[in-house]
Amino acid sequence: MGSTNVERNETATLGGGCFWCLDAVYRGLKGVNQAVSGYAGGHVPNPTYEQVCGKTTGHAEVVRVEFDPSQIGFADILRVFFTIHDPTTKDRQGADVGPQYRSVIYYHSEEQKRTAEAVMAEIAAAGVWDGALVTELAPAPEFYPAEPEHQDYFARNPWSGYCRAVVAPKVQKFRKTFADRVKRPAA
Repeated sequence: MGSTNVERNETATLGGGCFWCLDAVYRGLKGVNQAVSGYAGGHVPNPTYEQVCGKTTGHAEVVRVEFDPSQIGFADILRVFFTIHDPTTKDRQGADVGPQYRSVIYYHSEEQKRTAEAVMAEIAAAGVWDGALVTELAPAPEFYPAEPEHQDYFARNPWSGYCRAVVAPKVQKFRKTFADRVKRPAA
């Protein structure tokens, strides 16, 4: 039996502040087939957005990224990740404060763990950020998809104040920094 596209895909689970930001960027990255906003790393099964925002479940807002490694490698997924959020602030991204906004890479294999360690060392050595990286690196825990209203939030709510002030600048930074990796609209 032949291999399907789904079998060749890999999964990355990343937290870097509000999941709306990461979701918007990864949906526009060549080689990414799917981005799903959700929750991971906590102790409450099937948490709600309100519970996670209450800061008692232990979950981070994350995006589960399904990507085709023949088009983009995990290292480049992470280079985008370290460009679009500040990995030097513990439990915060800008005005968003709390453990749900922590910088975290949940790896799905030992190879992803080694790649993450190498990219983190590369980012630290390059002096991209003024402070030390506080990004957590941990095995991928159970992932819980967020409610439907949180999926593809930026595309559905570009007019909202948060999207204009926070998400849009990160999407623009991604598009400028990685212009050759941006998906082009179908003709």
